[in-house]
Amino acid sequence: MAYKLDTVCIHGSGQRKEIDNTGSISFPIYQTAAYAHPGVGRSTGYDYSRVQNPTREEAERIVADLEHGREALAFSSGMAAVSAFMELFRPGDHIVATDDLYGGTIRQFRLINEKNGISVTYVDTSDLEQIRAALQKNTKLIYLETPTNPMMQVTDIAAVSRIAREKGCLLAVDNTFLTPYFQNPLDLGADIVIHSATKYLEGHNDTLGGFLVMNREDIAQELRGIFKTIGSGLAPFDSWLILRGMKTLAVRMEKHQENALALAKWLQTQEKVRDVLYIGLDEHPGQEITKRQSRGFGGMLAFHVDSRETVYRVLERVKLIRFAESLGGTESLITYPVTQTHSDVPDEKRRARGIDETLLRMSVGLEDVQDIIADLQQALG
Repeated sequence: MAYKLDTVCIHGSGQRKEIDNTGSISFPIYQTAAYAHPGVGRSTGYDYSRVQNPTREEAERIVADLEHGREALAFSSGMAAVSAFMELFRPGDHIVATDDLYGGTIRQFRLINEKNGISVTYVDTSDLEQIRAALQKNTKLIYLETPTNPMMQVTDIAAVSRIAREKGCLLAVDNTFLTPYFQNPLDLGADIVIHSATKYLEGHNDTLGGFLVMNREDIAQELRGIFKTIGSGLAPFDSWLILRGMKTLAVRMEKHQENALALAKWLQTQEKVRDVLYIGLDEHPGQEITKRQSRGFGGMLAFHVDSRETVYRVLERVKLIRFAESLGGTESLITYPVTQTHSDVPDEKRRARGIDETLLRMSVGLEDVQDIIADLQQALG
């Protein structure tokens, strides 16, 4: 029986692995480091929690089912997932990446991967010709965020997957913003999907986690070896928190989107707001592509105000909305990319991408949207 998406968020696509016989509705937390063997040459299937843990495996199963993947691996954070993924590549390899990436990913590439002999070319991946022009003989990966963080640019995943196939390189897509509830990059030709589960998958701002989802057995096997060796797997309790959070992913994402669209339209009416970046707005240049490859627009938006003074006033006066770096939780959060998520990106490169001292990014929460609007209204002054 094929379950609908809302059901998969709760149960996965099939039966869960029953480890105990208690009938527990909530999947148990297996808070153990090691497992006893019944005898010489005999195993329960579990040896050591760095390698296997039932609670983590259940979270991996649900995420793999949601993303229509062959296998998923759960890591201690989104950046731990990116770091492990990059171990697939060797000195001399080249990567083409979205130029509007999350600042932490740019830092990973610059401080770790480039030091290890991997080169990265950043382009506007919404422009397919820029991707083609950036390809080199040694290009092994195209790395996308869509929509991007924080400028909400949209890339045609299926079109880029065709370019990757022609080149014979991998395609990885960070799907944190839209989640598998709204978008499934593997169905569009991606080889790897990356998630910061800290964000919408868990959804309550109370733990860290990351996932890699694969649709190729050879990649899954290699990453499983890296996972076992590095030892950055997600802990049992954090796995359980993410399992619990995903049960409400469907209802949360619908509400996030509803609130974000209403807030974006309101922001467009404000004198001190210069422009609003939200893919649910009809004038957004990426909306048509989004409608083709996604089922929704998500809960993230960004906007430029008229001055840095207005930015400071907003950040210091918001009350309901919290001034914080993360996103995807029940609470509305506002972020200043210049000093927070993208502080490590050189100023010239930030400005070239539109990330200047007047840009604010919002993760629109689940509060009543009129309360969110009222808080921003008083903060804007």
